[in-house]
Amino acid sequence: MHVLQLTNSLRPFFNNQIYSLRKQDIEITTLCVPGQHTADNEAIDRRSIADYFQFYPDVLQHATKSYDIIHANHGLTAPYAIGQPHRPIVLTLWGSDLVGKLGPVSRRLSYFFDEVILPSENMSSSLPRQHATVPFPIDTEKFRPIPRHKAREFVNWDDNQSVVLFPAAKSRPVKNYALAEKVIKEMDQDVELRTLSNVPHDKVPYYMNASDAVLITSRRETGPMVVKEAAACNVPVVSADVGFTAQVLEDITHSYICTSPPEFAAKLDRIVETNVRSDGSKKSKEWSTTRMGEQLVSLYQSLL
Repeated sequence: MHVLQLTNSLRPFFNNQIYSLRKQDIEITTLCVPGQHTADNEAIDRRSIADYFQFYPDVLQHATKSYDIIHANHGLTAPYAIGQPHRPIVLTLWGSDLVGKLGPVSRRLSYFFDEVILPSENMSSSLPRQHATVPFPIDTEKFRPIPRHKAREFVNWDDNQSVVLFPAAKSRPVKNYALAEKVIKEMDQDVELRTLSNVPHDKVPYYMNASDAVLITSRRETGPMVVKEAAACNVPVVSADVGFTAQVLEDITHSYICTSPPEFAAKLDRIVETNVRSDGSKKSKEWSTTRMGEQLVSLYQSLL
């Protein structure tokens, strides 16, 4: 089976998707919208309309080849797949393209596709048409428990200082760093609040494992993937009720959903004082690239 993947960003979760399919012996060709797109923790630089116009001839050229399926990833790539009438077409919506400003457009375009995929069940209420749920995977070979002292040696942190990790840049308003600061001030334990910004993705597991807990205070999320990543490292997570955090953390020990600064502070105090780890790695198989690959291949085969 040969699948043409269209995307507007080579994000880690998309790269994991491609890896998961290749592990299932699926031949993949990936076309990415040209131009510069960065979505790091400091800012999001988006492509221009001209970049998307340049993408169309590239898709047309590849459309003459013998692909079995065309898979559009993100609502902005949906129009390029719809113009291929002789093959099944699949659309994966990532989150902001469904629940953000693009939502009405993405919902309308979704009806032209043979199958639509959402990465989490909490997005289902935003898409009235029939769809499949295939969670984005994480690299469970990288995101795994590492002894804290070894992780701290790698990231050069003081082994005697308790650290709460804020997994974003303080400059992004949606991540709500001000609330994180308020929570830390209300804690009884002496902790240092550290941010995670512009760190290569393959180094992120060390920063997570080096932390006593991960704190998420976002105003809104469609994920976030860092919840799965931290949990897979057995690092306790204390989070606002955003995105799929409640679903992911439901049966994981020493990880909590909170609604107020005092509650955040109390849960973090307990974690730091008792020096505990979570048992989130028990879900690693469920979040693995292998699991996603199997689900996608089954979906593809049902369309052929």
